[in-house]
Parts: sequence; structure tokens; C-alpha cells
Amino acid sequence: MDGPVTPAPQPPAKRRVNLALQGGGAHGAFTWGVLDRLLEEDDLEITAISGTSAGALNGAALKAGLIAGGRGAARKRLDRLWHRVGEIGDFRMIPWLQPFLPAMRFWQGASEALLPVSPQGLAAQFYSPYAWGDSWQNPLEPVVRDLDFARVCAGEGPRLFVSATNVRTGKIKVFSGTAITPEALMASACLPTVFQAVTIDGESYWDGGYAGNPALFPLYEPDLPEDVLIVSINPMRRDQVPETPLDIQNRINEISFNASLLSELRAVNFVRRLIAEGRMEKGKMKEVRLHMIADDGLMNNLSANSKTAPNPQLLDRLKTAGRAAADRFLATDACHIGAEPGVNLPGLLGQG
Repeated sequence: MDGPVTPAPQPPAKRRVNLALQGGGAHGAFTWGVLDRLLEEDDLEITAISGTSAGALNGAALKAGLIAGGRGAARKRLDRLWHRVGEIGDFRMIPWLQPFLPAMRFWQGASEALLPVSPQGLAAQFYSPYAWGDSWQNPLEPVVRDLDFARVCAGEGPRLFVSATNVRTGKIKVFSGTAITPEALMASACLPTVFQAVTIDGESYWDGGYAGNPALFPLYEPDLPEDVLIVSINPMRRDQVPETPLDIQNRINEISFNASLLSELRAVNFVRRLIAEGRMEKGKMKEVRLHMIADDGLMNNLSANSKTAPNPQLLDRLKTAGRAAADRFLATDACHIGAEPGVNLPGLLGQG
């Protein structure tokens, strides 16, 4: 008589999660590192991605790679994206200045060390990207068009949402599906002091960070999981009060780019509190479980100018830091996915 049959080992259950990827110029290479590490986790399933600016570029590269050839292809696609970004040199440099970039980087570093305000900070008060008229070229355009949009817009794979800000109304515009064109990605990453507004269907758009950095609400669809992992690259808190003109302007931008996210976090916290207190029936609204990967210490130490000057050394440093931050998350907080929030929202919002 045969003995009992030993059941075949079952693969571990998938941990399903939505990604919310912040924008922040070249600092988005931190998210590159985070994604590179997360893609090594076979049991982590990415179901949807909401991205703004650099987060939108990361999301598009991630989705295109996953559909093309799985996790390994996604890592290669992200590598290619950021290597191409590193070749741009400086978002603010017009084409005929590119040959002088090494010397300009030297003087930029020297000026930051010696002067209370940077040349770029002064130039922003007098320079407009519209001064070049039709001869102006978006330095990100070749990088964006290098993406495989047949796969970026595909119906399969994780859902992708890209946010931009309508210049006339100030309202958020979320692009998805076939509406995610090269123009939509360039609109999402359009810093108004650096790039000309991007026109789509007769409307002009600026960087999505002003209205949603990133937008969380597209991730609340009923068939998506409750878990949302935010990759944050704009510090929520700075211990030092800025005093130089450049530091003041940088902090103003950070506060502006975090305002919409904080508003959505308050709404999530409010709904969770209503459900916990029995004042709202479970299932009536999405009970979102938030998780976060960040390195505010690193971001506090980077200059504001580095966001628009993506040199390869900076990008590699940020990628390494992103991988390390993801390692910490996987070791200590990933166990909360599917069970409970990993972020203490009342504490983050100053309510507890």
C-alpha cells in the first residue's frame, strides 16, 4: 500500500502592490535604484503605477520592460533610460553650450561654494525658455521617444497613470492607456522655468508635481489592491531653516510639490479613521494601506541645482542609495503588505 502523498511545494503567494512614484528631476534616479531592487523580488507583483515627472518616466520604462521580457528586461530598460538622461548633461543648457559643459560644471560648483545665490537662480529671474522661440528644443525629447510606446500604452501589464498640470486651470490631468504619448510624458516633466509648456489637444501643460506628486486617487479602483507603495524623493521635513535665496526657493518648491500628496494622505487617514471608529461601513470606500520608501537624509544633503544637472556620478550615487533604501524596506516593512499600513499616517501628518 502506498504511503501518503507529499503535496508538491507551492510557490509563495504574490504580494500585490501599487506604486506611486514622485518626481524631482535627476533625483528620480533614486527611484531607479528602488525599482531595480524591488524587481529582484519574484513574489512582489506590481499591479499599477502612478507617476509624475521623473516618476512618470520611471513608470513608463518599468512597464515597457516588464511587458517586453519580464523583470530582467525592466531593469535593463530602466538602466537605458537613466544612462540616456545622464548624457543630456544639464537640462538648462541650450545645444550650443553643451561642448562647454565640463567647464560650466566646475564654475557652477565653485559658485555654489562661494556665493549665496547660484547663477541658475539668477538666470531664472531673467531667462525664459520662450526666448528661443521655435528654435528651442526639449532636451528630454530624444530620451522620451526612445521608450517603446506600444508597450507603455499596452492593455496588459501594470496599469500606468501619468499626471500633468493644466497651465490655464491649475487642475491635474491624468493620462492613461493610449493617451500616454511622448508629449504626455514631456508634459508631466515640464518644469516651467526650464522647458516650454507642452501642448496636447489645444491645452498647455506644466510639470505634474504642482497638482499631484504623485496622484494617489487613480490607484483606488476597486479591482486594484489596497496597498500603495510611495517612493518619495522630496523631503517632507528639513531641520534647517533655509537662509540663502537658493535654499529658500528650493524649499518653497519642495513644499509646493508635496502639498497635493499631503492633501491626499489626509483624506486616506480620514477614511481609515471613519472605518476604524465604525462610522463608515467597511467596503464602502477603499481602505488604503500606505507604505513608503525614502531617504530624506540624502535628499537634505543634495543641492537644488542637482535636480536639473543629471551627471552620471550623481545618478549612480542616487541609484545606489535607492537600492539600499529598498533593501531596508524589504527587511523591515515589506511584511506589512497585504496586512496593515507601513506608514504611521497620524505621525507623518502631525496628528499623533
